[in-house]
Amino acid sequence: MYTESAFPFKQPIVWEPRPEWIKASNLQRFIERHGIDSLDALLLRASEDPEWFWPAVLEDLDIRFYAPYHQIVDLSEGPAFPRWCVGGKLNIVHNLLDKWQSSEAAERVALRWEGEEGTLRILTYAGLHAEVCRCARALLELGFRKGDVVALFMPMTPELVIAFLATIKLGGIALPLFSGYGAEAVRTRICDAEARFLFTADGFYRRGKPILLKPTADEALVGCPSVAHVVVLRRLEAEALAVPMQPGRDHWWHELVWSQPTEAETVRTDAEDVLMLIYTSGTTGRPKGAVHTHCGFPIKAAQDMYQCMDLKPGETMYWVTDMGWMMGPWLVFGTLLIGAAMVLYDGAPDYPDIDRLWALVERHQVTHLGISPTLIRTLRPYGPEPLRRHDLSSLRAVGSTGSPWDPESWLWCFEHVLGGEKPILNYSGGTEISGGILCGNFFRPLKPCAFSDPVPGMAADVVDEQGRPVRGAVGELVIRKPWIGMTRGFWRDRERYLDTYWRRIEGLWVHGDFAAIDSDGLWYILGRSDDTIKVAGKRLGPAEVEAVLNAHPAVAESAAIGVPHDVKGEEVVAFVVLQPGYAPSEALRQELIDQVAAALGKPLKPREVRFAAALPKTRNAKVMRRVIRAVYLGLDPGDLSSLEDVGALEAIRKAY
Repeated sequence: MYTESAFPFKQPIVWEPRPEWIKASNLQRFIERHGIDSLDALLLRASEDPEWFWPAVLEDLDIRFYAPYHQIVDLSEGPAFPRWCVGGKLNIVHNLLDKWQSSEAAERVALRWEGEEGTLRILTYAGLHAEVCRCARALLELGFRKGDVVALFMPMTPELVIAFLATIKLGGIALPLFSGYGAEAVRTRICDAEARFLFTADGFYRRGKPILLKPTADEALVGCPSVAHVVVLRRLEAEALAVPMQPGRDHWWHELVWSQPTEAETVRTDAEDVLMLIYTSGTTGRPKGAVHTHCGFPIKAAQDMYQCMDLKPGETMYWVTDMGWMMGPWLVFGTLLIGAAMVLYDGAPDYPDIDRLWALVERHQVTHLGISPTLIRTLRPYGPEPLRRHDLSSLRAVGSTGSPWDPESWLWCFEHVLGGEKPILNYSGGTEISGGILCGNFFRPLKPCAFSDPVPGMAADVVDEQGRPVRGAVGELVIRKPWIGMTRGFWRDRERYLDTYWRRIEGLWVHGDFAAIDSDGLWYILGRSDDTIKVAGKRLGPAEVEAVLNAHPAVAESAAIGVPHDVKGEEVVAFVVLQPGYAPSEALRQELIDQVAAALGKPLKPREVRFAAALPKTRNAKVMRRVIRAVYLGLDPGDLSSLEDVGALEAIRKAY
């Protein structure tokens, strides 16, 4: 472990909070309303008394139930399987849209959209409500039933949000998918969830060029008999004319949805009814479908925005993300529950010029900008001049998530984007968390790369392998008590959920991140403690890459690892063992790289594929990816006591 004297992010305090900002914050009002002395006192009480804290959060966010809950949490099945808002009736869309319609908030902006080509569109709360009702009526016309799964494989357009909310409004389960996925990644998730409907688009624009999406969707649906209907948005212009449509299955959005009435009933659901599946990759096996409910993910998302990030009604948040990653649904749920506005941008953040991101901030008067350290590392080499072309004074804070910071990039963002005066709200959690475990806030002094505190209600700690707290040293990030946004498990895979989070240290949620707390009480995330690969903030399971490689007739077995990259955080490197009768060649290497890119999407394309004579394995035949990674990077491979054949290390060293 690191000692504090060798702590990797030992930095001075560079930002001090302003008393007037604290006084005017949502969180300070919450503290005062409940007669609490300080933020520290709140964090302690929230962790120790969740039966007080979570009802207080529901009240703070004005969450309205059709029928009240009689118990905030039932832990009779243990901490891994809590039931929240027991007995309550709640459809979250009633709180996202319906309740605003009878007030002046109906004319407040809910969504601002910009396409790469320059198209702009604004929807008020009333306008978004009407479009969601149209889409809900269209789904009912196609035979939608409560509990149906609806997959969303679309670019970042208003229609994506509309379809997402319409599904939930009708008591369905939304399945958002990354628009950059290849056909195999889409197929795997749709089939596992048994989706009955798919929303997609003809394509989208990237760097001025049309990228067709419908052919990928069609390929993905081969072997997915559960999908009965596909609704296609016309996003492109002349290119749309060439899109093949399957009679009876495929429907154009503008023909099906636009003709519908602008009123539709919101289905009354139980607070714990499932509203969303988000698939996240693990270190072994197929992708994991994190299960989320009406009183879970949306509440946690809004709480994080409202209490930690201090987003207020009428303000505007833009988080650079895709709906297929958790920050997409998080943006939608959080902003609409608060009564704020979201910005969606469908395009490359540096096109047609490197200043596009900053132009978006100025044009839409963004108050809260969410980026990844990877994006800042991409923009930083161009210097501050592109920022100076734009007025960024609307910004109150920058949020960041997706990968660990380096101090130089953090300071560049702090000094040039925020003028050295406003905070970077570092944010880390995950799909299964429904938001953050840790987050910056307006209360604590900041050092580069640091997190201020756990989010209120998150009983977070850093521990050693026996679950004992550690300070000034690196340990495992854990959570000691359940929270309202916690995933309700993995879709139809109870044991895998328990194995992933609950069986490493008894009684604790072990998140899979290395973390540390310094002598000033600031927190740091130092990378994954498991094998999950993070490419520019996108989590990828090694098993997904390996499944694609192993499908090639020349490949006997394979192993994928994540290796450091200055901009992306990590890149994929794969090692393959060939079948007898096949010889390594540059042509085969490129073929394998292309096969992964086609199946999983170009953003997840391997940096390289190497041919090896053997892979290091344990005695029970589990591939030791950490050992492969260490050998590849020239690091100490660590404990080799479970290695079956030491000679396999040399096979990795000689791989080419």
